[in-house]
Amino acid sequence: MNDPQADRPVVAQPVLVQNAFKGFLLAALGLFLFACMDSTTKYLTTHYNVPFVVAMRYIVHFLLMVMILAPRHSTQLIKTQRTSLVVLRAVVLTIASLCMGMALQRMPLAETTAINYLAPTLVALMAGSMLGEHIGRLGWAAIVTGFIGVLLIARPGGGLDAVGIMFALGAAAANATYQLLSRLLASTEKAITLLLYTALIGSIVFGIALPWFWEDTLPSKLELILLISMGVTGGLGHYLFTLAYRHAPASILAPLTYIQLLWAGLLGWIIFDTIPDSMSLLGMSVIAAAGLLVAFKSKLSKSAPVKAETDQL
Repeated sequence: MNDPQADRPVVAQPVLVQNAFKGFLLAALGLFLFACMDSTTKYLTTHYNVPFVVAMRYIVHFLLMVMILAPRHSTQLIKTQRTSLVVLRAVVLTIASLCMGMALQRMPLAETTAINYLAPTLVALMAGSMLGEHIGRLGWAAIVTGFIGVLLIARPGGGLDAVGIMFALGAAAANATYQLLSRLLASTEKAITLLLYTALIGSIVFGIALPWFWEDTLPSKLELILLISMGVTGGLGHYLFTLAYRHAPASILAPLTYIQLLWAGLLGWIIFDTIPDSMSLLGMSVIAAAGLLVAFKSKLSKSAPVKAETDQL
């Protein structure tokens, strides 16, 4: 008699591979959209002040979510169990977005993106003290490696703006706090609700500040399209990246997030004609290696690897 169990691996394996590949493609496309959003932010902040640009991004993002999701989900979209933490998480993201915009205004796209990718390493450090998670030797190695990478990029004489570096580090710290809060809320809140609140709080915060930063110059047609596109690329990038985790496990997708460094370098070269020097490229590689160590450590401890969520900045 044939054992029905024997056929299972043969049937399931191609499905798993196919799903993982689909998740890989969705994540890669989502990360490309995040890099496009950062590139657009950098371009627009050379013509407009940062709060104005970030405000347009959040407002468009929020309006799109309301128009597309509200008719389908109704009041379920705004129901939360830990509202104060949900709001705090969104406020932290607005700080990260502002810092990221200020950094992009002063620094090349690739270097700014790389420093922001210090966030997963900072999460490992913060989780040890705040959540009581065991850091271990591998975790400490990742933390030290990440900071060495930043020093290689932000080294004296490297030509980068010192204020821009401080804003990039601020964005990384805020993003790490945002990721830590995301981990705390993942068990009680729906992802789509968390996404709505980030768009809502960002719209409120920057909307209140908008009268003080409103630009007297009317945007050109191209600039208006770009202002709207930030909300589209950000929102669609979030959707695709979330969808990717339905098809592939986090252990596969977490290391993939560092492909955004490649996208950022490519777009920085095409749009802004900037290419990182050899030491900066080495620093970017070291930061990526630190993040991979964090993901590897998480896999070993059988906990979900830390995701680098710079897409939302």
